[in-house]
Amino acid sequence: MFSWILALVLALLVWCLSSAYLWLVQRRNTEASLGVSALAGMHWRDFSRIVRRAMSEQRGMQDMPTTGEDHREPSSDFLMLQNGQPWLLSCKHGRAYRIGSAAVNELGSALRLAGARGGILITEGKVQRDGLVAAEKQSIEVLDARHLWPFLKPYVPAEMESQVTTAAQREAQRRIGIAALASLTLGLLVGMGYLTSHTGRSELAAEAPLVPAAAAPADTATVMASDEATPATPTAAVVAAQDLLENPDDETLKRYQQAVSKALARTPGITSGIWLTRLTLAVDRTGDDDATWPLICKEVQRYPALRTVRIQLNPRPGTNEPVRWRQCSTI
Repeated sequence: MFSWILALVLALLVWCLSSAYLWLVQRRNTEASLGVSALAGMHWRDFSRIVRRAMSEQRGMQDMPTTGEDHREPSSDFLMLQNGQPWLLSCKHGRAYRIGSAAVNELGSALRLAGARGGILITEGKVQRDGLVAAEKQSIEVLDARHLWPFLKPYVPAEMESQVTTAAQREAQRRIGIAALASLTLGLLVGMGYLTSHTGRSELAAEAPLVPAAAAPADTATVMASDEATPATPTAAVVAAQDLLENPDDETLKRYQQAVSKALARTPGITSGIWLTRLTLAVDRTGDDDATWPLICKEVQRYPALRTVRIQLNPRPGTNEPVRWRQCSTI
């Protein structure tokens, strides 16, 4: 459950951050680009008119008085007055313009010839880096595609402004929708990854073997644990009669051997029976052979797979008896 809560929180956080950027930053950039394209599509007369109006209302500039003989089509360069001082405005109408230092220097020469205090370069295109440096040196203000739409937006026709802002909002909403899907996908991937890693760690922990604090021989440890956990019961109760196989697998054979060891440990006159190998049983005893040997064979011969094993009879405590090996049955 925690993994999916984490995924949901991450998805919401990523979506909120991306939505804020797309609406507050990218939408304005998109609107500026669309607005400049709309300005570039205007007729020169209309573009010139809104430029003059913007300069008049925002900069306090006024058109230079003209003689009655000047009724020609407006030039791309024209003079306006600000506080009685002439300013030269140069409009490069169109998005294809890439203006460098040469064009800016030419405008600087023109404004000096006209006796203008300064100049303003206006274009829907872009003034390149060297052009910006040259403009700064010659007191020429630049309004290109990066700054033109916010400056002229209040003066464009209402229909054009509505089309541009609506198109920019729709584009921002489309991108926010894509960001929501991407955020959801990211959250799902993170949630599934966390869940998979957590499940993998749990499986490894479950499969890890338990290491006992003190190791003991496998057979004797098993016998001791079984003796403490269960009361003395007949050997046949430990291993079911139908489970007595002549050729058992390793696990079944080990159960047979454990059952024999447990039975011998409870047999009078016998101290223990420990399996040294798969086919060798070592017996420690306190009773003599006549009394203990039939009891040993009785337990061993219960299991067909153990009837021919070799039995090592260790010397009784306090005697000089040699170690002897015997078999209850032969093949």
